[in-house]
Amino acid sequence: MDVLNNIEISPVWAGHPVGFDLLTHKGRQFVAFYDHDRKMTVGQRSLKESRFELLSLEGRWLENRGRLSTNIEWDTHNSITMTIDRNDHIHLCGNMHVDPLIYFRTSRPLDVRSFERIDCMVGKNEDRCTYPRFMSGPGGKLVFRYRDGMSGNGVDYYNVYDEGSQSWTRLVDIPILHGMDLMNAYARQPELGPDNQYHMVWMWRDTGDCATNHDISYATSQDLVNWSAGDGSNLPLPITVKASASIIDPVPPGGGLINMCQSLGFDSTHRPVVSYHKNDEDGFTQAYVARLEEGNWKIQKLSDWDYHWDFSGGGSIGAEIRLGGVETREEGFLAMTWWHARKGSGIWKISESTLQVVGSYPEPKPELPAELLKVGSGFPGMSVRTASGRGDADGTRHLLRWETLGANRDRPRDEIPLPSDLVLYEINP
Repeated sequence: MDVLNNIEISPVWAGHPVGFDLLTHKGRQFVAFYDHDRKMTVGQRSLKESRFELLSLEGRWLENRGRLSTNIEWDTHNSITMTIDRNDHIHLCGNMHVDPLIYFRTSRPLDVRSFERIDCMVGKNEDRCTYPRFMSGPGGKLVFRYRDGMSGNGVDYYNVYDEGSQSWTRLVDIPILHGMDLMNAYARQPELGPDNQYHMVWMWRDTGDCATNHDISYATSQDLVNWSAGDGSNLPLPITVKASASIIDPVPPGGGLINMCQSLGFDSTHRPVVSYHKNDEDGFTQAYVARLEEGNWKIQKLSDWDYHWDFSGGGSIGAEIRLGGVETREEGFLAMTWWHARKGSGIWKISESTLQVVGSYPEPKPELPAELLKVGSGFPGMSVRTASGRGDADGTRHLLRWETLGANRDRPRDEIPLPSDLVLYEINP
């Protein structure tokens, strides 16, 4: 692994972690982040240029927040995400956690200087938005998904974009997932699988307390409109917890599910395999996989850890367990990455026929050279953050690196570090 080039972009806010974004498209590169003054900032360059042209985005005043919509406070939920439509206009959304829609679109192709603030997409249910996600839908259409509501009481809407009229409409008029005013769904973005079907995994949560996650669930669709459960039965919209056929594992509240750990993979015959953790009969938090086999879910415990992750409460917390989705490696075996704050990390070698762990694979090399993974700041509690770019070509990878303090349940800190340097690295894998 060689670092081919690096570009210092800007000093950035380091008081808490929040997601930045990096896109490469048609020989140009676009970045979105919060600068040292906590302002939402975008940048662009030609891949032949050695510096980014930067621009701060001007938001609207949010009376209930007492700030502009493009200024971040302390919320780790408030990541920035971008996409590029089929006419090469850039779309950006972010800084929302139960907030009015914050959305920008360029009026000229591939030019961040032409970003315009657009305060509504469809004009309904856009006052309490969280988790904005752009994705490619059927036929290459641009789809936007977000939650309306709050943790413990929310619904998931999907919009679709028309490049000709430069307008958004609902993909369907009603939510895809609905908490019935009793809960909300924490869903992975639907993923187009090797069978050309969209696969969606989610769990329900009753309140803002992360311990109240329950009932990890699954649905599949060809068009993001008509959905089916794993057994092939139809799931009328909106999908609620009452749709028992959608439930993979009926883990109760307090049973060890957390929404930051639910991954999806596929075996060699394209069957979906869902990774998650829950508490075992002794109360220890263990890794599990569930595979769809002839309409039923086979559940298999993978770990044998003697540790209970006792998480609860609201706000963003740091992960103590991370599980990747399974991947096919050699004939008859699957690979799955895992990381545990107390038990280390590795890649399990899993028998494809039994789903039991039979060994391990060597861990891959880090995505950055060791010296770049070392924290440079002397401020206590700082960590390295990275964001991989999307749209890279010719085998070259681009990623962002900066340093911040860890998550703090979205609460202010008394002491904050100096701004960190946001640096772009070009890497030859």
